[in-house]
Amino acid sequence: MKILVVRFSSIGDIVLTTPVLRCLKQQLENTEIHFFTKKQFSSILEGNSDVDKIITMTDSINEVVESLKAEKYDHVVDLHNNIRTLSLKKKLNLPATTFPKLNWKKWLLVKFKKNRMPDVHVVDRYFEAVRSIGIKKDNGLGVFNISDDEKVNVQKELGIAPKEFICIAIGAKFITKQMPKELLISIIKGVNKPIVLIGDDTDESFAVELTSSSAQKVYNACGKYSLKGSASIVGQCSKLLTNDTGMMHIATCLNIPVVSVWGNTVPELGMYPYYPGRKEMYSIHEVKDLSCRPCSKIGYQKCPKGHFKCMNQQNVHEIVADLGL
Repeated sequence: MKILVVRFSSIGDIVLTTPVLRCLKQQLENTEIHFFTKKQFSSILEGNSDVDKIITMTDSINEVVESLKAEKYDHVVDLHNNIRTLSLKKKLNLPATTFPKLNWKKWLLVKFKKNRMPDVHVVDRYFEAVRSIGIKKDNGLGVFNISDDEKVNVQKELGIAPKEFICIAIGAKFITKQMPKELLISIIKGVNKPIVLIGDDTDESFAVELTSSSAQKVYNACGKYSLKGSASIVGQCSKLLTNDTGMMHIATCLNIPVVSVWGNTVPELGMYPYYPGRKEMYSIHEVKDLSCRPCSKIGYQKCPKGHFKCMNQQNVHEIVADLGL
């Protein structure tokens, strides 16, 4: 078979498709798998042996529709399930399956705080898109490849030994998913191991504030490395402290214990760390029983209520205890 898998964004969502890609490759003999995504996310799957070809677009599916038709796929696996992928499937006019996105159940949870979501990880829902072609999940972890030239030698570059430090992923696309400065400073004060702050160049000034406010050994790696370079640092740490963000899902691929802190989003949406059958590998910290939470399935750039209780009322002692320090 020749299969086109579609997921346009974002980092975590694409990472979470990789168990499906592996099972497609292993369970269908002589299968060729192409993956269609946005150009800015293509590096996530580079080096993944389960993907034979990565196809990208910049703005519109029309950029590549004709070339996709020429590939003569046998099947389309839609792991995004939106208006754009519906249009794509109509244009290609091929056998296709998709996963249950459960938008109305998410809407009920966000709008009215009525939880009708199944207790099922989004990866398991992804697998529903390939069940009809005979694919079964294998309960393996996701895949995130890092080439040798992208790996960071933490001993050489940061002066710390592997597994002797923790990482903190301080960034998030939306502020309401991000641990605020005061919370992070309190957590850092409770840690007695070296800490490496991970993030992109937009997080660099925030990291400077944190390092200048901390007497401990805190290393600012924000903006200094690529996504895969930062991921290689995470792969050498003892634990990752993270917001609900892409690096959380990358860490699970690297088999790193995760301490996750949740603000306006909730694990019930199905995007918690993917460690099937291994709950001891992650912990979830959230402020329960807030009438305003979840306020969004994605996030905002400021708290709609102005108080940001979902982060400001986090239990610092419990978070530090789960870091094991």
